[in-house]
Amino acid sequence: EFCSSLAGIMLLEVFLVLGTVIIYFLLSKKKEETLPFQKGWWGKGQKPDTEEDITIWPFKVETTEEELSDLFRRLDQARFTEPLENSCFHYGTNSVYLRKVVSYWKNQFNWKKQVEVLNKYPQFKIKIQGIDIHFVHVKPPCLPEGQSAKPLLMVHGWPGSFYEFYKIIPLLTDPASHGLSDEHIFEVICPSIPGYGFSEAPHKKGFNSISAASIFYELMLRLGFNEFYAQGGDWGWLICTNLAQIAPNHMKGLHLNLASVTNMGFIHLLSILLGRYLPGLFGFRDEDVRRMFPFLKKGLYRILLESGYAHIQATKPDTVGCGLNDSPVGLAAYILEKFSTWTDLEFRHLEDGGLERKFNLDDLLTNIMIYWVSGCIVSSMRFYKENLQKGIGTQKHERLTVQVPTGIASFPNEVMHTPQAWAQKKYTNIVSFHFMPRGGHFAALEEPELLAEDILQFVGKVEKEQLWRKK
Repeated sequence: EFCSSLAGIMLLEVFLVLGTVIIYFLLSKKKEETLPFQKGWWGKGQKPDTEEDITIWPFKVETTEEELSDLFRRLDQARFTEPLENSCFHYGTNSVYLRKVVSYWKNQFNWKKQVEVLNKYPQFKIKIQGIDIHFVHVKPPCLPEGQSAKPLLMVHGWPGSFYEFYKIIPLLTDPASHGLSDEHIFEVICPSIPGYGFSEAPHKKGFNSISAASIFYELMLRLGFNEFYAQGGDWGWLICTNLAQIAPNHMKGLHLNLASVTNMGFIHLLSILLGRYLPGLFGFRDEDVRRMFPFLKKGLYRILLESGYAHIQATKPDTVGCGLNDSPVGLAAYILEKFSTWTDLEFRHLEDGGLERKFNLDDLLTNIMIYWVSGCIVSSMRFYKENLQKGIGTQKHERLTVQVPTGIASFPNEVMHTPQAWAQKKYTNIVSFHFMPRGGHFAALEEPELLAEDILQFVGKVEKEQLWRKK
């Protein structure tokens, strides 16, 4: 009897221990960690004691005759280097083609007309955390009865600008007029990243993607948007991802046309080695295999071949930036190469870099002029150093997952492909992942209709199932 009561007590103890462990795990399954909001101050000198002025004032791009005559003088005095025979774009921008661009820039390109194009959408500035933030804010021209516009924050990257979104804005603010479904209509907010375009550059070290996300979060709140959608590619991908980590309860959905995973685990590495032969085991689809393998060629070599600029910008941006800020031709060569290769790697085999196959020179030069007239190339490149100087995979935001409903448009000519199976580990709530039929890195400028359709269907899913409520 003693033995049986001892067994009973031991059994009870086991149950108590098990129960305690279970309760502990249930209670300690703490709510998902978020990223702390960064209340920085990026203005010159000491932060003043006074409260920040929260006035929003209208902004217009303006140009002076002095500016133009200085530009033309520099274009006239350009020194070109003969390219190697048959080198196309394999050594970077081909100067035979660059001469044509410069000739067009001097003789046909009409900056004053492009300034009018830039000013066709309302632009504003507001001081946040000590620096002036520039943004485009476009409301729908008309709303059907009983419908309200959904706020959508769209963030560009390098070497792009807010101008990348000019072709997609009307498709989102007035979809019906462009043959798209008007079930969801947006008001679009496109800020310039601090240090890019007409946003003031930070005056202090350390301004990274989390700092930018915090500033844009503050911008959305000041505009009165408590709930909003966000969209981005390039740095816009990272800034919007960080914003989803800072304010998951304010972001209804996150749409990306680039999704990179910086925290690689053992399974990732195994899938690189074996994914080609056992795709199903790693959740790869046929298209993933086609885009990723052979991995040495389409992964490693490609990264090494195409990331030299990032290494320079992540280490010594100011050195190379000096030359680019002083020479419009140098600036154009540096930026155009990215618009060639990142639109389609095959364009390297063409003497003109294929630049006018997907873009026109007016659009390309307008983007370059935004960098030139604002003198922002150096500050735009510093963003690489601020984000990468601590190393890849070392920061808290890289370890944190994203709970916000996510839509990914995967364009075939993006330099690096991220399969859904990899993205899923970071973005745990992917509600739409589409292999796009064509297009590359600058999706909004190159394929505005495709990107707009994908954003519309993604928001449709989130709204219909009220996915953001289920977070």
